[in-house]
Amino acid sequence: MKEVADMLKVSEVTVRRWIRDGELRAIDIGKGWRVGTNDLGAFLRAHETRPAEPSVAQYPPGADAGRTEQT
Repeated sequence: MKEVADMLKVSEVTVRRWIRDGELRAIDIGKGWRVGTNDLGAFLRAHETRPAEPSVAQYPPGADAGRTEQT
């Protein structure tokens, strides 16, 4: 669990909370929790930010001149 916390630059308490809340899948083995590589990847994909969709207002007037819609 410490490695996950270090990698994500969060506290171990945060990682434990994610596990407790069911956000991060982990396995209780021996004296500590183990997070699998695939489980960590799934957690990161589920929490990644996605780029905002560009709106028409973000482009200066005439920026789309000459572009045609594809059908």
